[in-house]
Amino acid sequence: MSPADLVGSLAACLTTVSFVPQAWLSFRTRDVSGVSLGMYSVFTVGVALWLAYGLLLGAWPMVIANAITLLLALVILVMKLRYRR
Repeated sequence: MSPADLVGSLAACLTTVSFVPQAWLSFRTRDVSGVSLGMYSVFTVGVALWLAYGLLLGAWPMVIANAITLLLALVILVMKLRYRR
């Protein structure tokens, strides 16, 4: 593994794992009142574009990380739409 792949893989792991606590808390409590619908909507589209970019480049650490992050972001976004207050 090249140094660039190592750095990319580590960055991908850390940024992806950073979403797990929010997704878990939101799923467990069904409380998404503190989540901005606008921010998460734009963020989710951005992650989808990063995923597409990674696919086009064949950059698998980017693809895997963004696929997982997209799933987590979509879960939070769907919950925000479903459990609006």
